Amino acid sequence: MPYGPFMRPSLTSVDFHFDPLCPYAYQTSKWIRAVREQIGIEISWRFFSLEEINRVEGKKHPWEREWTFGWSLMRVGAMLRRSSMDDLDRWYERIGRALHEEGLRPHRPEVARELLAELGFDPAIVDAAIADDTTNDEVLAEHRRVTEAAGYGAPTLFFGDHCLFGPVVVNPPLDAAAVRLWEAVTAWVEFPDLFELQQPKTREMERRITDVFEPYLNARDWVSINRGEEIAFTEDGFQRVGPAGRDRSEDR
Repeated sequence: MPYGPFMRPSLTSVDFHFDPLCPYAYQTSKWIRAVREQIGIEISWRFFSLEEINRVEGKKHPWEREWTFGWSLMRVGAMLRRSSMDDLDRWYERIGRALHEEGLRPHRPEVARELLAELGFDPAIVDAAIADDTTNDEVLAEHRRVTEAAGYGAPTLFFGDHCLFGPVVVNPPLDAAAVRLWEAVTAWVEFPDLFELQQPKTREMERRITDVFEPYLNARDWVSINRGEEIAFTEDGFQRVGPAGRDRSEDR
């Protein structure tokens, strides 16, 4: 296939699929907001569920539970988005900052209500969103958009029909370098047969990531799963603990 500058589109908008519990997606969201502030791109916030993609066979789907951490926060976000995308933008920024920087637990209903009130929203939106089954439908439809494009994680970006996983970035650039990273990411769309480019993580890199994630690690009420494996964040880097869904009775 021939390539050339004529194939590179002018990209001024993006669909950003996130799970509010994902520390990597949160870091990337800070970057893309910085890009928007500098060059005025349009961000459409969409959903993706790590709870569902990492669900162990035989366990309930998140929509089958009365309350589940990330999924329920996205249902609240879906209801807020019915008023405006800006409302969802503010909600994701606040719950993300609460979990990933302040070490709070927005995935608990009482904290979610407090954060809604802080933003000037009615705290009763939490209960209204959970009582409305159509919020399940919205989250699931956007999750399936990613999986039907062979996606598997967060953040996932869509430029039209072009699906990209990432960028996975910690300590994201927020100044002019943020725009340079945007240009690097959007350049990928020019090359439909370019599938992967990855920097391996050394132990030192893993320790830096663990340091950045410390508030999240202290506040989470779950374990971290990466492609079917439970992962521990330690002073010595990432450690494989065992398969997702393993018996943890011996850990106690």
